[in-house]
Amino acid sequence: MSDWIRHAMTPDWPVPQGVHALVTTRRGGVSLPPYDSFNLGDHVADAPAAVAANRALLRTALPAEPTWLNQVHGTVVVEAGHAATPVPQADASVAFGAGAVCLVMTADCLPVLFAREDGMAVGAAHAGWRGLHDGVLEATIARLGEPARLLAWLGPAIGPDAFEVGDEVRQAFVGHDPAAAMAFRPGVAPGKWWADIYSLARQRLAAAGVSRVYGGGLCTVADAQQFFSYRRDRVTGRMASMIWMAP
Repeated sequence: MSDWIRHAMTPDWPVPQGVHALVTTRRGGVSLPPYDSFNLGDHVADAPAAVAANRALLRTALPAEPTWLNQVHGTVVVEAGHAATPVPQADASVAFGAGAVCLVMTADCLPVLFAREDGMAVGAAHAGWRGLHDGVLEATIARLGEPARLLAWLGPAIGPDAFEVGDEVRQAFVGHDPAAAMAFRPGVAPGKWWADIYSLARQRLAAAGVSRVYGGGLCTVADAQQFFSYRRDRVTGRMASMIWMAP
C-alpha cells in the first residue's frame, strides 16, 4: 500500500455502494520542502520529477488516470474520463460512467464532492470565494441534474477563524443573497471580515436544491501537519479531492 493512502481522508457520508472518494493530505510523497511531501500540483514550482512521482503513486489507488484540470477560479464544468490536450481550463468535473475519476486540487479553497443517490453520477468542484460567488457549485449541480437526489461533501478548506476578507468580498455575497451576511463577522481592522466559506457553500447548495450536505469544519491553515495552505505558507503544494464510481 502506498504511504500516502495511510494518511488520506475518506469522506464520511452515506453514498451508495460503488461510489468511492478520497482526499489526500500533504503526507506520504516524495517532494522536498516547502512542498513536503505529497504535492500533486504541477504549477507551484515543485520539481517536475517529484510531482510526476507523486501522481504515479496516486494513480496506483485509482481505476484510471484522473481528469486533471487547469483551475482558474471559474465556473466551467467538464466531463471526466475524456483525455484532452491541453489540460482543460475548468474548475469542476462530472462523471456518469464507471471508472472516470473527477479530481480537484486545493490548498485553502473548498473542494466539494457530489454523488447522486442512485450511484449513477458523481462530481467534484473547486470553490474558492470567486468561483463560489460566481456559481461553480450551481454549474456543477446543473450538469449532474436532479439536485434533490444529490449528496454533497465539503472537504478541508480555510476555516472561519483564518479567512479574512475585505468589504468587497462580503458585499459581493450579500448582494447576491442577503442571507450570506450570516457567514461574516467583523475582523480586527475596519473594512475587514472573517468569512465562513463552509456556511457560504451550504447556503448556495441549499438554494440550488441540495439539502443533504456533509463534511465541513476542517481548517487547512490551522493544521500544518495534515494540510497545505496557501494563505499560511504562500509557497506550498496542493492536495487532491477525488470521486469515482467503481468499474
